Amino acid sequence: MIRKIYMLNDFLKEKFNEKIYKVSLDGGFTCPNRDGKVSRGGCIFCSENGSGDFTATKLKSIHAQIEEQIDLVSKKYKGDKYIAYFQNFTNTYAEVSYLRKIYEEALSHEKIVGLAIATRPDCLEDDVLELLAELNKKTFLWVELGLQTLNDDVAKYFNRAYETEIYKEASEKLNRLSIKFVTHIIIGLPKEENDDYLKTAIFAQNCGTWGIKLHLMYVVKNTPLEKLYLNGDLKVNTKEEYVEKVVNVLENISSEIVVHRLTGDGDRETLVAPLWSIKKIDVLNSIHKELKRRNTYQGKLYYGGLK
Repeated sequence: MIRKIYMLNDFLKEKFNEKIYKVSLDGGFTCPNRDGKVSRGGCIFCSENGSGDFTATKLKSIHAQIEEQIDLVSKKYKGDKYIAYFQNFTNTYAEVSYLRKIYEEALSHEKIVGLAIATRPDCLEDDVLELLAELNKKTFLWVELGLQTLNDDVAKYFNRAYETEIYKEASEKLNRLSIKFVTHIIIGLPKEENDDYLKTAIFAQNCGTWGIKLHLMYVVKNTPLEKLYLNGDLKVNTKEEYVEKVVNVLENISSEIVVHRLTGDGDRETLVAPLWSIKKIDVLNSIHKELKRRNTYQGKLYYGGLK
């Protein structure tokens, strides 16, 4: 039987022989395009919490946050193994001594079996890479890179504040160290060309990405993107448009790439548009229905990387 999508849950079950959940943690970080190092204000779509709206309560120790998150997750999951996910803002943007402290505090928890670290490609200095390489030898590790698009004009518009070449260089460094990395891609970015999302996915694949996260371009309150939307300067995808694009990506990437996400998880309290995205189960079901309608699956059109 052909596997329709190689989801993260499938990979983790294969590796650990049981279902594994992530617990989202706040390491107290900011971002270099918020604090003035490369820019200010952050990406125009980023929420006030730096895309960490579902992390544990801030200002608590890492150990306390893990306990809090496990308590929440345990209401539907009875397992004993978790991935510590440093999620919001840029989680390698600090002194290495601090990074070591919080990463090792997470790993010291008896139920943590791995680390997931979300960051930017321009925040992987040599000493940070040395630490990650060390951690990679003693635990299960992946690093998440917020590429979003390979179109530098689009990236400049939404204030990503680094060029795509920086992502390519970071991917080469991570590959040399055998560190798995996941690439974030947003579908429906303002100013993007019709096939930018697909070119971005293929580019990430050719850079050796281990995993991929597909995000819907949704609008949240108190962001520059909200102003664009309310002024009529931003068109958001319909559900049908988004589903079609997701399936296009899945068809064209290798069946060995691990899919970490198929749609976004906007906070109901702050979401402005599109409101259809609130019904995540419906979106996921629609993706599977489209796969079935097309009689297709992840990797069907993959031939070793499209040019």
